[in-house]
Amino acid sequence: MTAKVLRGRTRRPWRLERVLFALAGTMTLASIVLAVLVSPWFLLLTGFVGVSQWLYVVFGDCPASLVLRRLGLTEAGR
Repeated sequence: MTAKVLRGRTRRPWRLERVLFALAGTMTLASIVLAVLVSPWFLLLTGFVGVSQWLYVVFGDCPASLVLRRLGLTEAGR
């Protein structure tokens, strides 16, 4: 693994799990804001995010992880 040193600190590239966690949090917050400001139907997006997280936990894959792997992200153990 290559790491960059920036201001005395080592920066490592983001792994798949970290990107998925950030993406899920962002989508959940965005859906809540949209549900309050636009329509309660945006809460379905929150449900989709939750189901996707459980798919990743149970099967090791979710729709976002498949796309992110194709973009070149790797998992922490690999």
